Amino acid sequence: MSTRGDRSRGTPPVVAWAAADPYAVALRTGRGPLFLRRTDGWLLPLEVERWCARADPVDRAVLDRCEGAVLDVGCGPGRLVAELAARGRTVLGIDVSEAAVDHTVRLGGQALRRSVFDPLPGEGRWGTVLLMDGNVGIGGDPRALLGRVARLLRPGGLLIAETAAVDVDERSEVQVVDGTDVETGGHGVFPWARLGTPALLRYAGRAGWRAAGQWTAGGRRFVALRSRSPRSASSSAEPANSTALISSQRVRKPSADRPVADR
Repeated sequence: MSTRGDRSRGTPPVVAWAAADPYAVALRTGRGPLFLRRTDGWLLPLEVERWCARADPVDRAVLDRCEGAVLDVGCGPGRLVAELAARGRTVLGIDVSEAAVDHTVRLGGQALRRSVFDPLPGEGRWGTVLLMDGNVGIGGDPRALLGRVARLLRPGGLLIAETAAVDVDERSEVQVVDGTDVETGGHGVFPWARLGTPALLRYAGRAGWRAAGQWTAGGRRFVALRSRSPRSASSSAEPANSTALISSQRVRKPSADRPVADR
C-alpha cells in the first residue's frame, strides 16, 4: 500500500491499496493469509476468503436494508456490488486497487478505481453508502470520513457501516503484510482507524448524524446512520435510484498512472 493525502483540499492522508502487492496477490488468488500490521507489530487478520466469496446471508441481510442507489466505498473484490447488481439495483463500487476493480467487473458489477475523497459521480444523490469490512477506518480520521459520506448522500440518506467486533477507538499507522513478510513489514505505511459501535455513534452524533439502528449477526457488528444534511431536497432534483448517477462515467479499465488513494 501507499498513501496520498491532498492536503490542499483539506482531506486527510488516505489509503492506497493499489500499491499493496500482498493485497493484490491475495485478491487474485482468493486466499490469505493477509494482515494489517501496526508499527508495534500487532496483527489484524484480514478475511480474504470471505471477501472473495459470494455475498453470505449476513451480507444479504445488510443489503436488504439499502435504499435507492448504493455506493460501496472500498468495494474490494466486489461481492456486495455483484449481489446488488443481480437484484437489479443501481450500485457502484469504488476502490483504489486495480485488482479489486477488475474482480468486481468480472463478477458483473460496476466499479471505478477511485478514492472516496476524489470527485465521484452522483455526489449528493446516493441513497445508501456502504462502509463494510472495516472500511470505516479509511484515512484514519472518522470525522473526515463521516463528513465526506454526508456530502455523497442525498438529504436523509443512509450510511451502513460495519464496526469492529470489540469496543475500540483506535488510530494507528499500519501496513498490509502476508505470511512471508509479517516480521519484515509490507508495502507502505498508511493511517487507519478501528472503531467499535460506541465510538462510531459518538463521532456520528457530534457530526449531526441520526442513529437508525445497530445489530449483530454472524459475529459481525453493524450500525445504520441517517444523514442530517442542511442541503434542501430541491438540490437533489434527480431521483437517487436513477442510473444517471453512474452512467456519466462508465466503467473502464483502471489507469495505472491515475493517482489514487484509499480502500
